[in-house]
Amino acid sequence: IGASPEMFVRVEGRHVETCPIAGTARRTGDPLRDADSIRELLNSTKEESELTMCSDVDRNDKSRVCVPGSVKVKHRRLIESYAGLFHTVDQVEGTLAEGFDSLDAFLTHMWAVTIIGAPKKWAAQAIEDLEKDARGWYGGAVGMIALDGDINTGITIRTIHLRDGVAAYGAGATLLYDSIPENENRECWLKATGFFRALDAAPAAPAVHVPKIEDGRGVRLLLVDNEDCFIHTLANYARQTGAEVLTYRAGFPPELIEKIAPSMLLISPGPGRPEDFKLPELVRYAAKIGVPVFGVCLGLQAMVEAFGGELGVLGYPMHGKPSLIHHRGLGVFADLPREFRVGRYHSLYALREKLPSCLEVTAESEDGIIMGIRHRELPMEAVQFHPESILTLEGNCGLRLMENVVRMLGHVHARR
Repeated sequence: IGASPEMFVRVEGRHVETCPIAGTARRTGDPLRDADSIRELLNSTKEESELTMCSDVDRNDKSRVCVPGSVKVKHRRLIESYAGLFHTVDQVEGTLAEGFDSLDAFLTHMWAVTIIGAPKKWAAQAIEDLEKDARGWYGGAVGMIALDGDINTGITIRTIHLRDGVAAYGAGATLLYDSIPENENRECWLKATGFFRALDAAPAAPAVHVPKIEDGRGVRLLLVDNEDCFIHTLANYARQTGAEVLTYRAGFPPELIEKIAPSMLLISPGPGRPEDFKLPELVRYAAKIGVPVFGVCLGLQAMVEAFGGELGVLGYPMHGKPSLIHHRGLGVFADLPREFRVGRYHSLYALREKLPSCLEVTAESEDGIIMGIRHRELPMEAVQFHPESILTLEGNCGLRLMENVVRMLGHVHARR
């Protein structure tokens, strides 16, 4: 029973094609972690060397039976996705020379260097000398020969052999001089993911966080729109908690807050400075009438200025940039990992030395920039990063933070 990802040899007419595979990374199902895995895989010189060796030997195999000059590398280090893992793959092709057919192409590639190593004869002898058990069918090939002479074969890896109720499964990894034994062993187990899944013995997938809809029921958020291009996602996050969200463009008279009677204000990110949207005035008015406030990005800057703090300008704008933040679990950071990655979109930042005494820092980035604040007495908190960004998706930290916002700040006023 096979699920091999690797073509061995395919011949259609005079066209010969192979797709050597070498280089493996875990696939988690989390798009951000997977992107990191792919980046690490592509940046690995060891994995690149492994595939280079495989393709160079493969080109040599083809040169034995192909027209001179026809052997080409069509694709180099493509990423292919499979259940549980990623591979880097080359595509090598050539044109059969006169006097050779598809069986010659098949025979000249025996056996795949990805399985036995190189030089082939010496590697095969080393396997014979060192391995205690015969490989049997593992690393061979299955496929078809058509009546017109075409051939299509795949390598027998990721394959289960069933006999008398016993399932046998082989898995391996390529050893180079700079291989790390523990990593190669881990790769073997990774490649067996499908086998364990078939036996229902695969490790349980990480639980996906789904917000408790009742957490936001009865909460009305007044979302202040500062002409930002992420506001709908921010509102979406709030609504996922079950909260009602009303959106008003910034610049409305502060007295409107009392008319709407929201449970809390949610101040969105936006361009420019807080005073461009009269946000410090809005924060002070909310404090005066006792309405909780949560600010995002520009909202944090507005809260700082509202209580007498000052802002600085970064030497390098952080727009669409990831950062690792650290926090102590205070306020809206409760029950979140003590460090996690976030997305940043800002040039202004709160000056630590000018931070009002009524505000305390709840989170900061690796480069020492304030990433979270809260008022020491009033129900007001803010973050400098974007919880709704794709860069804050890992572990659903952005959504979990919004859930905390609604539960900790929204219900404060809703219960009054």
